[in-house]
Amino acid sequence: MELEILVTPGLGDNSYVLASEGLAAVIDPQRDVRRYLDLLEARGLTLAWTFETHVHNDYVSGSLELRQATGAQIVGPKEGGYGFDISGLAEGDEIPLGAARLVAMETPGHTPEHLSYLVYEGASKEPVAVFTGGSLMVGGAGRTDLLGPAHTDALTRAQFRTLRRLGSLPDTIRVLPTHGAGSFCGAGSAPSARTGTLAEERSRNDALGAPDEEEFVRRQLAGLPAYPRYYSHMAPINRAGPPVLGSVRRPAALQAEEFAARIEGGAWVVDGRSRRLFARGHIPGSVNVELRDDFASYVGWVIPFGAPLLLVLPEPEEAASEPAATQLVRIGLEASVAGYLAGGLDTWRASGRTVSSYPTAVTEELCRELRSGRPLEILDVRQRTEWDEGHIEGSHHLFVGDLPGAMDDVPTGEEVWTICASGRRASLAASLLDRAGIAVRLVGRGGVSDVLAECADAAG
Repeated sequence: MELEILVTPGLGDNSYVLASEGLAAVIDPQRDVRRYLDLLEARGLTLAWTFETHVHNDYVSGSLELRQATGAQIVGPKEGGYGFDISGLAEGDEIPLGAARLVAMETPGHTPEHLSYLVYEGASKEPVAVFTGGSLMVGGAGRTDLLGPAHTDALTRAQFRTLRRLGSLPDTIRVLPTHGAGSFCGAGSAPSARTGTLAEERSRNDALGAPDEEEFVRRQLAGLPAYPRYYSHMAPINRAGPPVLGSVRRPAALQAEEFAARIEGGAWVVDGRSRRLFARGHIPGSVNVELRDDFASYVGWVIPFGAPLLLVLPEPEEAASEPAATQLVRIGLEASVAGYLAGGLDTWRASGRTVSSYPTAVTEELCRELRSGRPLEILDVRQRTEWDEGHIEGSHHLFVGDLPGAMDDVPTGEEVWTICASGRRASLAASLLDRAGIAVRLVGRGGVSDVLAECADAAG
């Protein structure tokens, strides 16, 4: 039996390819399926099954894409409410895979319909691995509040019972979760390890170590970070069945005239260049989300889901269009992308159109301003949990993901300094404030912890 792990860093998720005797199964595939198909081809494997552990809230499933490409059968929770053909499984149902078999185990909590899959080799009565989806994670457990307050208490208590069941499995069993470090589907921080054994989880996992149900509920719901707004759209798409794309298509290259016309028509401009270049010059009203692994998460967080999008990309723009499109496809925004600006900001300037800018600073400059005693408006846009761990005295807190609907809460003043942990979220916040016509200065290098360490006498 062979196992391959494919990680999607920006979403913090794992997918798995399990193979036995030339047959393979993919567990919790994402929508950009070329990477799975390439692996299957390289190994000479035939895809027999795709497995869904639950109806996903953080990405669009790739099972329909894989079925279209290979003819594989899709299996998943019987209670998932899927609107397309799927073999629904319940407790104890088995799926053969060469000399191996996968057995469904009902593990509600992260979602009501959640299944885990126990993996057995040959005739063994002891499982060697368990695909745990969003139930038992490395160092924690899947969060239970994503379906809203009306369901949170019941799901959290179900998660407690689920973890007790999983915790009774053999020490040597390998724990293979879908959600991991970097995923907003987890409750609390997670270690960098993607998988582990049950013995390892018993030694490091607070969720498994809770002494009773009430303490588990308290721990599970304490200090949860905000999660992206686009999440509310994922489960309906996954239940109905997303459109099959066949491949990720690069967005069209648009000349400045057409780009400007689409802006006039109401499209949002997302600028994926570095915070430094954006601050120096950008299309008025554009939003700076640097093209990194979590690009799509923040696009889906601050821009209305499904709104038309235009992209300004890092050089070379054509090459950058592929990862940008791939990330947006993963969260169901393929139809929203109207195109990217051919030639970037240079062509925009050459067409005689207006460019905006705003000043930047580093933490040393902020320290000098704090020491001067002059009135200063500082907006800390980190998560609330980060703010609670330490912040600059006199600063204001508004999480960057909440800013689009909270502009009236932004402190007034001649200039608002935006700051986060490293500058990335602060740049997104600065672009949103600039879009709203608020004078802003970006702390683009360094963050709150640097200010607290470097100028503690001034920062409070």
